[in-house]
Amino acid sequence: MRVVLLRHGPAEAQDTRRWPDDHSRPLTPKGEARVRIVSRALARLEGEIHAILTSPFARCMRTAELLHEEGAPKAMITGLPSLAPGRSWRATLQRLAEETPDSTVVLVGHEPELGKLAGLFLFGAPASLPLKKAGACAFSFDEAVAAGAGRLRWFLPPRALARLAPSRRKA
Repeated sequence: MRVVLLRHGPAEAQDTRRWPDDHSRPLTPKGEARVRIVSRALARLEGEIHAILTSPFARCMRTAELLHEEGAPKAMITGLPSLAPGRSWRATLQRLAEETPDSTVVLVGHEPELGKLAGLFLFGAPASLPLKKAGACAFSFDEAVAAGAGRLRWFLPPRALARLAPSRRKA
């Protein structure tokens, strides 16, 4: 199995008057544009993406939708509460166990949780490998997804991903 960790794109600044609940804070227009480009790069790097599991927060859901539109049209988007801030990685590993061994799954979430998950995949403990907004990294697993069983395939900031993105196709 291949697992890609994708941090949501740049979001609007916290403002309790506009978004009383941080759960509903959206991506900025620039964040949406960056995620579109990064999504095309992910498709180029990973080929077919089979599933997108996302934090239920608005900025992550929108990141997942843009990934679906730009780079993963066949992937089903599923909200995964364990990817929300402050949640346990154990439920995320349990959900990944439901995927087929030959699939590519993208997890869309937040920092520091994704960085800790990356550390868990590599080192067996949630050591932080922080991702920039709209940054991503990919792991491969020979057997089941488990702590310490991942092999890092790549770890790229959004600028590097943008250089790898194919141009947008003209209709």
